[in-house]
Amino acid sequence: MRWGTDRWRFYRLIGREVARSVRDTYARVTGRPDILARARVTALVIAPHDLRTSDATFADDIYAGLFVFAGRSLSVSGRSPFDYAPPSPEWADILYGFGWLRHLRAADTALARANARAFVADFIAGRGDAALARPTPVAARRLISFLCQSPLVLEGADHAFYQAFLKALGKTARDLESDLRRSISPQNRLLAAVALCYAGLCCDGIQAILRRSTRILVRELERQILRDGGHRSRDPRFAMELLLDLLPLRQSFLSRSIDPPEALLHAIDRMLPLLRLLRHPDASLSHFNGMGATAADHLATLLVYDGALAQPMMHAPNSGYERLEGGRVLVVADVGAPPPLPDSINAGAGCLSFEMSSGPQRIVVNCGLPASGPELRRLARSTAAHSTATVGDTSSCRFLVGGGAWYERWAVTWLSHRIGPVILRGPRDVKSERTTEEGATILAARHDGYAGDLGIVHERRWRLASNGNVLEGEDAFLRPPAGKRGKARHRPQEVAVRFHLHPAIAARGLDDGRLELTSPIGEIWHFGAEGVPVALEESVYFAGITGARRTDQIVLYLPVADDTRIRWGFARVPARQG
Repeated sequence: MRWGTDRWRFYRLIGREVARSVRDTYARVTGRPDILARARVTALVIAPHDLRTSDATFADDIYAGLFVFAGRSLSVSGRSPFDYAPPSPEWADILYGFGWLRHLRAADTALARANARAFVADFIAGRGDAALARPTPVAARRLISFLCQSPLVLEGADHAFYQAFLKALGKTARDLESDLRRSISPQNRLLAAVALCYAGLCCDGIQAILRRSTRILVRELERQILRDGGHRSRDPRFAMELLLDLLPLRQSFLSRSIDPPEALLHAIDRMLPLLRLLRHPDASLSHFNGMGATAADHLATLLVYDGALAQPMMHAPNSGYERLEGGRVLVVADVGAPPPLPDSINAGAGCLSFEMSSGPQRIVVNCGLPASGPELRRLARSTAAHSTATVGDTSSCRFLVGGGAWYERWAVTWLSHRIGPVILRGPRDVKSERTTEEGATILAARHDGYAGDLGIVHERRWRLASNGNVLEGEDAFLRPPAGKRGKARHRPQEVAVRFHLHPAIAARGLDDGRLELTSPIGEIWHFGAEGVPVALEESVYFAGITGARRTDQIVLYLPVADDTRIRWGFARVPARQG
């Protein structure tokens, strides 16, 4: 983390988090008991529908003792997975969230049911690490999973197991209700409210929680779901996962003959069109602000609820995304400022980055967020991992990582444990404008993420022809007036404009300095830039379904002393006749 102008933000954040910690401790010691303190779950009334698709072949891996989560695997050799140290924190979150039970349910065999019951019994008996099971999002996922998969787990179970299962539901609900009285992050507050609404609807004995959790759910949906349907974190993955829980929750209200809250209905109606804006023809979402590999079957399931013939939005001003279409070509651009600090744990420094598809084939991509690995995830959030411009070999955002003196490094570790690797500072003045010209769609945007430290404002302009055969771009690096910058900020800066290519794209240089890009569907595109050498370098695509993959990136290097503009473009080569 770079200090200087960021140090005061860092210490202000420390002060805020220390105050929150003190308030949480005081509330835990002196606060009134939660609503569920004396209540207990006496019966299960309904089992919600799980919209997440399942794969029976995954059950085969579990039978063989192989647990593959978040790109990491663990072979348990006949023992319980809870007896082993998890290979990564993300792997542990999935294990203790129990969403993988749906794959055993898909197998629909007595062995699958016995296995599921055995794993749940191991957890209830206290095997594993209780600290790994306690975080709010993990507990919320586990509560929803237990409720959704209760038919699988309870079929053929004896009375003792049934009572232990109900007790585990009650304990998790009490933990989440306690979390709601603490200073947890907005996203975790929303997830806890969703899970407790499920519990209040599905369980007898704790109906008192339903009123309170519904009230919190309404408040958080109104605060966190933006007017254009995006979530305040700007994270497409979080929005997709949230919708996979909100849709069955709406049905659970109806199953209990209770009118769903208006805020829930409105949130669902607004969120679905935004997913279409971010969706590429290959059935995956754009890699912005926390999005990695897309579960295409989950996305397809959600979009059914939006109507098969529904058209995507083109303009999401609150979420900061734009969609351009011309012929077979699609461009999705990030033209938004970073999300608020508490919501920025997965956000990237990718302002003015874009992705481009032609038909079902991605051409230009961002690297995407890997499933696990803190160092890889940090790299994937940097500006250099996005198809945009990097100035001075730095990111346009400052992340909560690193530190200076030993006590500052200790403070960073403590803060990261409490709130995650958030963005301390990023672009504040981000503007965009759409126009049309002779049938072409033009998008112009700018951000000031480099203005404070390096004295440069980045502007980008896209022009997509109506037939999609040409995408023209222009990057401008502008110096603020001399009175608004010091001498250090007027020093020449090295700029790298990057275009990461999808791994399926084959690139080679041409004699005239341009690049030829060949896609698996037989299309050929040429890339060129005016007055700047075109370099082809190695890159990595973190968002592959099977994990990280090697790929290429186009890089334009240029020095910037005063106002500088460069033009570049992608042009489709006409198919040969005959």
